[in-house]
Amino acid sequence: MSARVYSGPRLDRGGGPTGLFKVVPWIFAGATVVGQIAWVLVSGDARALLTVVTVITFFLASATHAYVSRGLAWTAGYLGISLSVGWGIEALGTATQFPFGDYSYTDALGPAVLGVPLVIPLAWAMMSYPCLLAAQRIASKGLATALTGGVLFASWDLFLDPQMVGEGYWIWHRIDWTLPGISGIPLQNFLGWLLTACALMYALDRMPRKIVKDGVPIFMLSWIYLSNIVAAVIFFGEPAVALWGGACMGVVLIPWWWRGWSQPRW
Repeated sequence: MSARVYSGPRLDRGGGPTGLFKVVPWIFAGATVVGQIAWVLVSGDARALLTVVTVITFFLASATHAYVSRGLAWTAGYLGISLSVGWGIEALGTATQFPFGDYSYTDALGPAVLGVPLVIPLAWAMMSYPCLLAAQRIASKGLATALTGGVLFASWDLFLDPQMVGEGYWIWHRIDWTLPGISGIPLQNFLGWLLTACALMYALDRMPRKIVKDGVPIFMLSWIYLSNIVAAVIFFGEPAVALWGGACMGVVLIPWWWRGWSQPRW
């Protein structure tokens, strides 16, 4: 008889508070969906306001779910890493043009520190959480998780950047190579996202893995994927954006959906 020993990050069935507080992440998730639907239907200052509001509600959905399901220490680590990396890489990017290229933020997204609106690191944190969990569900080792999660996270920007640049929330000052069909966004930006996202996923994956019910991040990640495809095709007339984003995110999401359906944990 032999025994197999798992040498990767520790797994347990840890959790945080119970009771009615477990509903709070779903409330924030629902508010995010409603706000993003409204975002498509409005314009101007109302759209900019909803951009900030939905980032905050999505961030709170991720943060409260992490707290409820994984506990305070895990949540503090996740927020500390994702917020600091998100703000730090954006501050570096706007100051030096590395790794994303030559860009700057406008004042549309509110107060900024060193040229980076305060809402931007919240966006990094809100999305890094479901991307990490999806990568961990289908990858068992650190480098595999980092690459899988990094591809998933960076692919989100294929939807995000065309929308936000179109709204004038940030501006590219120099554009060289671009992806076919996505004009106005330098290829360097997407490569910079991939590099940073893989590093972020690797750092987050150093924390203990916990097997818990992840309904909220599953719902939010699926919503972001499907809603952005629909919005790109129907509301913004950007079929190439839908194709690039749908294909690149789908490389991870489709196997993730299959794993969740064929090997349910609960």
